[in-house]
Amino acid sequence: MEELVTQIVGYLRGMWRFRWWGLAFAWIVGLAAGVVIYLMPDRYESTARIHVDTQSVLRPLMSGLAVQPNIDQQIAMLSRTLISRPNVEKLITMADLDLDVRTPEQREALIGSLTKGLQIRSAERTNLFTLAYADTRPERAQRVVQSLVSLFVESGLGSKRQDSDAARRFIEEQIRNYEQKLVEAENRVKEFRLRNMGLLGDGGRDYVTQIAQVTAQLQQAQLELREAENARDAMQRQLVGEEPVLLPQTPPNSAVSIPEIDGRIDTLKRNLDALLQGYTEQHPDVVGTRRVIEELEAQKRQQIEEMRAMGGGSQFGALNSNPVFQQMKLALAESESRVASMRARAGEYQARLESLKEIAKQVPEIEAEMAQLNRDYDVHKANYDSLVARRESATMSVEMDAQGGVADFRVIDPPTLPTAPSAPNRILLLPLAALAGLAAGFALTFLISQLRPAFADGRSLREVTGLPVLGTVSMLQTDERKSKRRRGLLAFGSGVVAYAASFAAAVVVLKLIQG
Repeated sequence: MEELVTQIVGYLRGMWRFRWWGLAFAWIVGLAAGVVIYLMPDRYESTARIHVDTQSVLRPLMSGLAVQPNIDQQIAMLSRTLISRPNVEKLITMADLDLDVRTPEQREALIGSLTKGLQIRSAERTNLFTLAYADTRPERAQRVVQSLVSLFVESGLGSKRQDSDAARRFIEEQIRNYEQKLVEAENRVKEFRLRNMGLLGDGGRDYVTQIAQVTAQLQQAQLELREAENARDAMQRQLVGEEPVLLPQTPPNSAVSIPEIDGRIDTLKRNLDALLQGYTEQHPDVVGTRRVIEELEAQKRQQIEEMRAMGGGSQFGALNSNPVFQQMKLALAESESRVASMRARAGEYQARLESLKEIAKQVPEIEAEMAQLNRDYDVHKANYDSLVARRESATMSVEMDAQGGVADFRVIDPPTLPTAPSAPNRILLLPLAALAGLAAGFALTFLISQLRPAFADGRSLREVTGLPVLGTVSMLQTDERKSKRRRGLLAFGSGVVAYAASFAAAVVVLKLIQG
């Protein structure tokens, strides 16, 4: 600590040797700074205050029905982004600032000065904004602030309208896109249903249930077929065991008939007529009945030929005249017809069952594709409905803005025409200039003391040279030297006091002039 104090004292002693240089330089710097401050052009600041009222009665009433953006946040963002190059160029035209502009360089300089000079100040947590601009000409400052107020209000209202219009256009475009997607999805579902109508069925039963039903029907038909076959076989056994009754012979040229086959043919023809009333020619029951009729007719022709060859036509006619035999033959024919019909029905159910089993293998894939189509359609439908609802909400928001106004711009203080300059603050700048002069004087004395150093005592000499100092010689203070020293101190102090007094007087004069 002692070494530090000794070093500081050494610096001060060295600076004291060149105090007159420092005082002279302080005067030069202070006077030059004072002249510069005095010659600085006056700037006049024009201000205006705007209040943005974002509290509307319609906002709570239309909550949930209309889109209500954060107006406070939008206004705050507007105040921060209003001073942009496009707005500044528009402001130059509105305030007629480009009348004296001749070159692009001058226009760029004007844009730069306006961008730096325009100010938008806002009170914290309030929508009260202060617009300010300072210029060397008060009327031009007022024009700039007036144009800035108009631009602020128009930007606020215009941005809301532009945002609303852009949002509506975007929603309309999206609605058209989703409407097209919805139509395409509906067409895909329709084409898929038409293409797989047989597989989809009526939608009320699945193929597992249908297979179970057809299987039950097939089992029932097979059971009835076996019953019919057993009944037919029993009748055939009865006919084989009965002894025919011989009757008188019929003329040889009379028509030969076989009651058993004729009865069956008649029964089958009646059944065929009944089937043709409900089915087509390609129905399995119709085809099977016709085939049985043809077989019976062929069998009849074959038996007649055999009987004629054996000469038993008269005996056969006698048998035909037996009533019991004829009834049994008719019953047997009906049983044969029923067996044929049931066999055809069982075959049809068997074919249906095989077809259903084959189709059932394709059902999972078809159902998955159908589910995918329905899922796409549901997504498009939900998005379409949501967009339509949002469009109505946006339309209602625009109408609400037009009717009640979500934000109201009120000019509380119009742009003022300044009569007194707002800058520069010479009363504040002059003391700063005086302090700057003193600091320059101190800096100069320190610099000279470092360039022309001197040793104030033997210790500093020993530390610098590294040589032993045997002793020091003191200077005797005579009366003449003391008197000279006092006069020097008095002169230096007078110079410092005069320096401070001159700046104080300048400040007083400026106050009187501005006062």
